[in-house]
Amino acid sequence: MSTVIELIESGAKRLEEAGVAFGHGTANAFDEAAWLVLWRLKLPLDDLDSVADTPVSPAEAGKVTALIEERIATRKPAAYLTKEAWLQGVPFYVDERAIVPRSFIAELIADGSIDYWLGEHTRRVLDLCTGNGSLAVLAALTYPDVTVDAADLSAEALEVAAINVTRHELDARVTLIESDGLANTPGPYDLVLCNPPYVNSASMAALPAEYRAEPELALAGGTDGMDFVRQLFAGAPSCMSERAVLVLEIGNERDYFEAAFPQLEVVWLETSAGEDQVLLVTREALLKSDFRTQK
Repeated sequence: MSTVIELIESGAKRLEEAGVAFGHGTANAFDEAAWLVLWRLKLPLDDLDSVADTPVSPAEAGKVTALIEERIATRKPAAYLTKEAWLQGVPFYVDERAIVPRSFIAELIADGSIDYWLGEHTRRVLDLCTGNGSLAVLAALTYPDVTVDAADLSAEALEVAAINVTRHELDARVTLIESDGLANTPGPYDLVLCNPPYVNSASMAALPAEYRAEPELALAGGTDGMDFVRQLFAGAPSCMSERAVLVLEIGNERDYFEAAFPQLEVVWLETSAGEDQVLLVTREALLKSDFRTQK
């Protein structure tokens, strides 16, 4: 009879041999296998040490093996198989209608990195490109005095977001809005959070299958990855209050960002992935650059 840790180790070996790609909640084969094994066996995902030597019946071990093989065969992110993803210790429902939540903005909300720019004036928050609604939920949980609008172009993604808003009992404070960028957002907002499509065309063409399983709409940002960001910067000041700030994730596209907006004053925020993934820009800085006059 196998133990939990033996199933995890054998699962990790299979994942490595199959050459699957990670990055949707885990960064390596062992962590991915642990997630799948513990989930399949209905064991706590955050307490491997206490269950590592627990024996697993052949029938249950067979279910684990089948799940590992499904992960390999379909190349779907593990979150799509378990229908669950975690951000900052908070569980979220997710399926193929929305991108798997993994924004580094979640870290900045949780650790207070952006609190310096916030205050009693921070009452209305916009989570633009909300996807499954995870950042909107985290913002509402972290800042109990705010209301949050969660906007997305995808009606299907908003269906997933609705599940999470209700799951965390936030229907009274989080409003879902179908909107192409800022078009249908009422504003003015005191804080705008945005994890937009920012992957450049060359990178899109080289993405592993796991990323191609996600909605392309949530990833593809045009030739330099900045198509959505250009539109956002042009319209954002009119949707922001006087002291508002915009927190924007641009992934590995900092070079493209700085080439596209060389004169814009921004603050780069440190995350677990470094200081080049997420930036903060004030309304004042956007007005100085006046993107409305630029193409």
